[in-house]
Amino acid sequence: MLDWQTWLQFILAVVVALAAAILVTLLVTLLVHALARHREWPKALVRHTRMPFRSLAVVVALWFAVTTSFPAHSWLPFLDHLFQILVIGTGAWLIGQFLLFVEDLGVARYRIDVPDNRVARRIRTQMLIVRRLTIVVITVVAAGSVLLTFPAVRTVGASLLASAGVASIVAGLAAQSILANMFAGLQLAFSNALRVDDVVVVEGEWGRIEEITLSYVVVKLWDERRLVLPCTYFTTQPFESWTRRSSQLLGAVEFDLDWQVPPAAMRAQLAAILKRTPLWDHRTGVLQVTDAVGGFVHVRILVSAIDAPTLFDLRCLVREEMVTWLQQNQPAGLPRRRVQLVGAAASDDPQADAQGAERGRDGTPDGGEDPAEHGAERGGLFTGSKEAEQRASQFTGAIDTVRDDRADPDGSPRFGG
Repeated sequence: MLDWQTWLQFILAVVVALAAAILVTLLVTLLVHALARHREWPKALVRHTRMPFRSLAVVVALWFAVTTSFPAHSWLPFLDHLFQILVIGTGAWLIGQFLLFVEDLGVARYRIDVPDNRVARRIRTQMLIVRRLTIVVITVVAAGSVLLTFPAVRTVGASLLASAGVASIVAGLAAQSILANMFAGLQLAFSNALRVDDVVVVEGEWGRIEEITLSYVVVKLWDERRLVLPCTYFTTQPFESWTRRSSQLLGAVEFDLDWQVPPAAMRAQLAAILKRTPLWDHRTGVLQVTDAVGGFVHVRILVSAIDAPTLFDLRCLVREEMVTWLQQNQPAGLPRRRVQLVGAAASDDPQADAQGAERGRDGTPDGGEDPAEHGAERGGLFTGSKEAEQRASQFTGAIDTVRDDRADPDGSPRFGG
């Protein structure tokens, strides 16, 4: 049976080990700050690695204290195995945090909140994919290392390697979609086809690429919704990229106006609008009459801006300013529809048409034409001949129409009954 002095020695060894671990962590922290004074990266390094480094130091110190002074020797194999697993876990944590710190340093050098950020967005996208790959690789290696500490796993290792070919085929078939998305994510990141903060149009929706992972892509839409698509979508489906080479864009503002609108005056007003707004990038400001068919004149205004959101605001501004200017200064140019009412069919003689119009204004029915003569010219089942009038009388009754040979002062005949 173990006495209390043995346990007291063990407790003192543990306390000394913990004190040594704390002292080592403090010395390392001070050394890092001293090596890079007046810089920001030591703070970031300490922030990333403080907890995993302290945990690893404590585990190593306790492992040393237990293996050298633990009274119950029968427990030592179990405790030794446990500390091996803890060291592997905390070591993987420390390595992962250090690699993430290095990646954050690379990402911080490339800002995406500047106008010309195409290269920065490409680097940031690749670094984010590398970050996720780093976490996956470190996790897999750490898990494999932990499994290898068990003797039973090492015993069956040879048989597992022998059947690795069949297992890989089965796993590949079972995880075909997962692997396809993973390789598609890598392709998107390193082929520069898609980057974080790219402006795209997918599935009829306009938005920005918010996140790219190994399996899916998150698109932040203009109304702050999120559209989540698999990575394979962007490698198999066409999509619009408004920031592939640069963020500068052209946009159109179109009007359907009346034929009396003055394009020259509209062009001068457009120049005045663009001159006083900071949304315009001074590249393109054009007004053209692109069509003049039917009852409208189609006017198109083409303007440019540094990026898609600015272009949208600029188009709205130009449209609003032009509508207000047309209402206040050019009301004749506002769109309208004209309708012409025609009372009778036009004849081949323009002079006769003019005389008929005069008679119509004087109150003569149908412009003063003789219905009998008009019907005779037309011909038909119930008009144009005596037989036709007889057929008509069978449905309407006998209607005697007597032609009055008297004429109006202007020479046109009139009718009486």
